[in-house]
Amino acid sequence: MRALTRFLLLAATLLAATATIAAERERAVSSQERLARYRTELDQFRRDFGGAHDLPDQKFFLFGMGLRTKLLYKSGALLNAQSRQIIYQWDVSDEIILPSEYSVVLRTKGGGEVRLVEDENGVWIEEGGKRVAIPGTPAPARLPNFAEFKYPAVMRVLHQELLVNVTTNGPSPNFFVYSKPWYRDGAMMALAFKQTGNLDCIRDWILGLREPYDRNNGGETEADNLGQALYLVSLVSNTNHPLVAKVLAEIPKFEQKLDGVKFIKGRSDFAEHPAYQTKWLKFGLRALGLPDGYTVPRIADGYSALFWMDFKDTYVPGKDSDDRGNYPYLGWACDHFHGAKKSPIGNRDYPLTWEAKASQAHYDGIKIVSEEYAKAKLAAPHTWHAAEVFLYLLEQRAK
Repeated sequence: MRALTRFLLLAATLLAATATIAAERERAVSSQERLARYRTELDQFRRDFGGAHDLPDQKFFLFGMGLRTKLLYKSGALLNAQSRQIIYQWDVSDEIILPSEYSVVLRTKGGGEVRLVEDENGVWIEEGGKRVAIPGTPAPARLPNFAEFKYPAVMRVLHQELLVNVTTNGPSPNFFVYSKPWYRDGAMMALAFKQTGNLDCIRDWILGLREPYDRNNGGETEADNLGQALYLVSLVSNTNHPLVAKVLAEIPKFEQKLDGVKFIKGRSDFAEHPAYQTKWLKFGLRALGLPDGYTVPRIADGYSALFWMDFKDTYVPGKDSDDRGNYPYLGWACDHFHGAKKSPIGNRDYPLTWEAKASQAHYDGIKIVSEEYAKAKLAAPHTWHAAEVFLYLLEQRAK
């Protein structure tokens, strides 16, 4: 009887081990298949829009969407992306990065499997039958699967590139190279978060705003910031927010009149863009239910087409600022305005978005991700770019 019992226990152990190995193999095959499906969607998306832009071949993935600790996976190591401290490290024989599933699957040289996974509750390490949350990451985030849209996997990655750049200091264009949030980029991110139910992750930042300008472009007081600040406040507060009175006091400094039309004109990105600036102002005033005595001037403005959210009938044809190389968000915004499909995303699985050679970025900060990125003065992912693509795709329902 004892011999039979030992035999049955041994058989059960062997069967369990065999089942585990089979399940791991199936998961590995499944991961490859899921990656292939994602790449198929990417290829179709690139054909439908503006193709691919060459980015350096750097394999990494960022974890920490919303108000979570920022983590960088690269070459078998998981690091705190801001302190640069190594949190976990594995002797890896193979890795599969699945950007649209917010996961990395590792095969160790010892034959085991490790899965790094982010979901709506946090970031997890799954290894040896255990699932452990990484400290600093348990925090809520809403992660729709966008199944009702034409490019759901692409949208999931773009949404991730937005959320992963939200820090406790606020929404950043790219937290490696920009230490402060920008109102312009933050407002575009907020448009996306309003649609996906993630405004909570920037609520405290908005509530704490006290300055009408972010002064991030060489300290300049950019006129478009006024409307962006008002719009941001409208998302989480009302006209009693202390920033509103300060913004209203600044507006007269930029007022202009032409043929009886009142508008504002100042500098944004080191140039005058009165149509763009007035559009943002009207958008922000309306969002808060404030009186609006301004009219978008019928003046050719290279930034006018960047504002596609409203006031399209005021556009005066001219030369659009539609850079699709260094500042691809400009091209995507203009495409959205005109209903065109001429702008690219990156040629890698991840990241899909970028900005290059920006005058105010500090590229040494991204060396932890890639020395090549820093040398090329490249920040990827980039949230203004991600927001423009994502918001355009919100109109591309599945057919």
